[in-house]
Amino acid sequence: MTVAMLDALNDSIDRLMTTHDVGVVCEVSPARLRVSGLRRVAAQGDVVEVAGGGGLRLLGDVEAMADGLLDVVPRGLTKGIAEGDRVLHLGRDVFAPDDSWIGRVLDPFGHALDQKPVRQGTRERTIRAAPPVATSRRGFGPRLETGHAVFNTFLPLARGQRIGLFAGSGVGKSTLLADLARRVEADLVVVALIGERGREVNHFVDHALGDEGLQRAVVFAATADQPASARQRCAHAAMTTAEFFRDQGRHVLLLIDSVTRLAEAHRDIALSRGAAPGLDGFPPSVVQEITQLAERAGPGAGDAGDITAIMSVLVAGSNMDGLIADTLRGVLDGHVVLDRGIAERGRFPAVNVLRSVSRSLPECATIAENALMAEARQALSQYNDSELMIRSGLYESGHDREIDRAIRLWPSLDEFVGRGCGQATVDDFRDLEKILSSA
Repeated sequence: MTVAMLDALNDSIDRLMTTHDVGVVCEVSPARLRVSGLRRVAAQGDVVEVAGGGGLRLLGDVEAMADGLLDVVPRGLTKGIAEGDRVLHLGRDVFAPDDSWIGRVLDPFGHALDQKPVRQGTRERTIRAAPPVATSRRGFGPRLETGHAVFNTFLPLARGQRIGLFAGSGVGKSTLLADLARRVEADLVVVALIGERGREVNHFVDHALGDEGLQRAVVFAATADQPASARQRCAHAAMTTAEFFRDQGRHVLLLIDSVTRLAEAHRDIALSRGAAPGLDGFPPSVVQEITQLAERAGPGAGDAGDITAIMSVLVAGSNMDGLIADTLRGVLDGHVVLDRGIAERGRFPAVNVLRSVSRSLPECATIAENALMAEARQALSQYNDSELMIRSGLYESGHDREIDRAIRLWPSLDEFVGRGCGQATVDDFRDLEKILSSA
């Protein structure tokens, strides 16, 4: 047994409780339990266990206290729980990431989903930590190799940057995230799969991510059938684990799929407590929930590493003006839009360059590289503005030299933007320069 394993075992023994204070369930609803008898011993964030009939055991988290009663958010379904059932106070919520979690698939509470034992770390961490002090944080690090020409040029991803991936369903979002998890330069990857179907989790881990990707990854999953509290916690568990590795001086790539489902889980919990719905049905507190999570990622301070984050957002009908999408665009360091029209004609990744922005530019590229990107964007914009006339046969060659050049460049530029997923991306700016000089 190694020293680390012995320390972890001793820490687990220290956490064991031989006696428990007992309370009683006095109100039951699908998203909340109210408990009496524990107000003198329980604190916000503590864990309790409800002992229902037929041997049913249900864990829950103390979220609020008022009038001598505890508001408990259950970690599972409350079916079978009745008024008068006993409630055991288990103490503080323990979440202690460990190096041994790399290569594992876990639930939001740090328990195994891959049928293998899980070792807890020796240092407990709060699941909702404050971000590093703003004035002590570094700026962006160097540009990262991603394996995709569009991210190596038009939409560079710098170390410590946080970007949003905005997409509807069925446009290749999960495939792109998995490919980035395998290929982006980072010491390790932490993934949060929030509200996915169980089949999709298995497909992401076994096929999209694969053995190669999983070897340097920690995957947290809370499927769609789980309570809102578990789906909400999934994002914070992943962020806390990323912070654990960041504080070791490592560079972590954090993937959250998706922030929309995190916001929906937060909405369900808030509304069950009586919060008033606001824009798009979300309570006002959802903005703070999202912004606080996003601020925890990014460049570290001092000897700490960095968290480079990619957060996906589900946009219905490519609506970028919804509350969640608009909030994230305002707090992140760039946004990438996946376009259904591009996906339907078979080009992947279906990135719409003209609607996407990386706020690491222009600093992370040279003057010559910025000039190449500006020239290419102008050609793409010329073609986009005239596409209806071109495709309907209303434009005749020779009327506008800029449009003529854009028409000649468009097939090559479109192919270039879709280059990735196994295709060589050794020197993308050199290839982009060749394309632009060919017309």
